Amino acid sequence: MAVIESFITYKMKKDRSVIIIGAGIGGIATALYLAKKGFKVEVYEKNATPGGRCGQLIREGHRFDLGATIFLMPNVYRKIFDSWGLKLEECFETIPLHTIYTLYFEDDTRIGFTTNLNQMQSQLEDIEPGSFNRFLNYIASGYKKYTLAFNNLIGRNFYNIFEFASFRNVLLLLKLKTYLRHVRYAGRFFKNDHLKKAFTFQNIYVGQNPLKAPALFIMIPAAELVEGSMAIKGGMYGLVSKLCSLAGDLGVKFFYNFPVEKIETGKNKVKGVVLKNGEKKDADIVVANADLPYVCRELLADKRFSRRAERMRYTCSAIVFHWGLKKVYPQLGHHSVFLSDKYHDNLILIFKKKSLSGEPSFYVHAPVRSDPDAAPAGHDTLSVIIPAGHIDSRFEQDWVKLKDDARKSVIARLARAGLTDLEKNIKFEISYLPGTWKNMFNLSRGATFGSLNHNIMQMGYFRPHNQHKRYSNLFFAGGSTHPGNGVPLVLMSARLTSERILKMTGD
Repeated sequence: MAVIESFITYKMKKDRSVIIIGAGIGGIATALYLAKKGFKVEVYEKNATPGGRCGQLIREGHRFDLGATIFLMPNVYRKIFDSWGLKLEECFETIPLHTIYTLYFEDDTRIGFTTNLNQMQSQLEDIEPGSFNRFLNYIASGYKKYTLAFNNLIGRNFYNIFEFASFRNVLLLLKLKTYLRHVRYAGRFFKNDHLKKAFTFQNIYVGQNPLKAPALFIMIPAAELVEGSMAIKGGMYGLVSKLCSLAGDLGVKFFYNFPVEKIETGKNKVKGVVLKNGEKKDADIVVANADLPYVCRELLADKRFSRRAERMRYTCSAIVFHWGLKKVYPQLGHHSVFLSDKYHDNLILIFKKKSLSGEPSFYVHAPVRSDPDAAPAGHDTLSVIIPAGHIDSRFEQDWVKLKDDARKSVIARLARAGLTDLEKNIKFEISYLPGTWKNMFNLSRGATFGSLNHNIMQMGYFRPHNQHKRYSNLFFAGGSTHPGNGVPLVLMSARLTSERILKMTGD
């Protein structure tokens, strides 16, 4: 009898259909989780290839990661892969990055953000005598907060307000220093302005203002230095390719160039989706991996949430240059960060005026340093990412002019770093503006980093939930829902969304 019951249960799950809107990391990972449980899964993607902002671009033998480029928090990836019965290092060819990135300041100060403590000690003591021991305390404090946050706040579902607003969690939020700004907390450990910037700028990874982010986000630099980082052969898109392959082996079907026009709704449940070509697709469960505010505004006509979303805070956007170059520039490591002397003014322009400085801070990705296949032999591939304001109707911007001014500044700054003949060696250039992100990935306001920001009232239970309040079989996975943006959190979003689905279906 037990065998018959198991077969019937498996057959019911196999017949249960799931449609996922969007083949971003969150959508693919959710598909993999559900397919492993026997669900029939179809993924509909508006673009020609998977990955979303973790996609890739190839031109003339040069390979570019479109969005995410830094492989951070490897232990999160390991736990996710463990949950699939896989070992991360067995799935990819990885290259450890002992120097995660190099920070460049205008006065020629450089800091190699490295896991080598002897090197860190030498660098920090040269800049601020006595700072190394405080650095150790800072990182220890940050990693403790990282562990507490992931175990109790970020890595779990909250099914009601009482689970979140418990006495224990109130104490937790105090321990996590959510009431204190990160820059002020860093000031308890470092007096030198370069060091304060070096250990707080990482908030920009998730599109936050480093001047206003809560001290909880000390966990980002702490996780970098405790867990280290690595590069994946094939770039971050290698992760996308592997997940698609694993999902495909389990029967997941991917449909590209198939944008969804509408989510069909009933009284308290959704019925399926309508594709842009007019075709209807029924499903027992729908998971939206597309940007959540966009889904509720355009696909669901959820006026209540859309009004709420208009009042929410959004991440910044980015202007990006992808350059195919005729020669290699060994002056740059795999990851480089250039911080402007106008750092504070830049952040005010980005987050308050929704604009961009003519002398911006920026990040450079040079994948050839770890993966020669990222460019033809003897050539180089560089991506420059410049944080910029998101699209806001209250602040009309001439984005083309802002882009051109920023480009001149970037090339001049790189020339001072030794790339004196860079411009004449650019074979081709591809640039992205805030409007590009909005149109290509349906990102509300062109907010590149997952749309919704991470202030304390947009985290945990207060962040949009992974399950729709009215339509019980509609779920969300991705950067705009719980727990947040950045590839590690999006993978966790897929796990948490899948947990909700399995709880609902009794699996």
